[in-house]
Amino acid sequence: MSGIVESAGTEEARTGQNRTVRSALLDAALEVFTERGYADAGLAEIAARSGIPVGSLFQHYGGKRGLYLALWEEFREEQERRTAATLTAERGRGVDDPIALFVAGARAYLEGAWANRRFGRLLVEDDGPTGFDALRRQWDRAWVRRNARLLEVDEKRRAGRVRVRVLTTVIGGAARELGDCGDETEAQEIVDEVCGILIHLSAPPG
Repeated sequence: MSGIVESAGTEEARTGQNRTVRSALLDAALEVFTERGYADAGLAEIAARSGIPVGSLFQHYGGKRGLYLALWEEFREEQERRTAATLTAERGRGVDDPIALFVAGARAYLEGAWANRRFGRLLVEDDGPTGFDALRRQWDRAWVRRNARLLEVDEKRRAGRVRVRVLTTVIGGAARELGDCGDETEAQEIVDEVCGILIHLSAPPG
């Protein structure tokens, strides 16, 4: 019995250690990518800043591309969690208007873009690994579909699809602009301005 307990404790410690190593590598990679760009970033420098051997870097992420994609996945998942939590809270308050829910979700996404602006700045540069553009376009298409469902737009109608695509593009463009904001006050002004634009554009044609 004690052997099982010891084994479980050892496995838990190993899992915690791996999580710490991965976090240190991602933090260092984000610093180096932001400073030098993806193409000019060196694995040796990332490893040195993280304090983790290069061999462990390859073990956990397989190289520079794996680090970048892991950062993207972390950013994307955090944005989706933030937006989903906001929508759940709004519905819990009794909000059921599609436009109000869409704008609340957009605000949460934009505020998340400001909070995670270091990676956002990296995305603006379009300096990522081979094949990343295709992955990003795939996620963007899924984002458009989610927004269409939120707005209760009939995706079979071309006009509806275009409207949702335009709205999603507005959010994405604003998120990129937030990376260049000087302070939180300026960022909040942009978020408020964009949400006002989205309310106007979201209204179905009369």
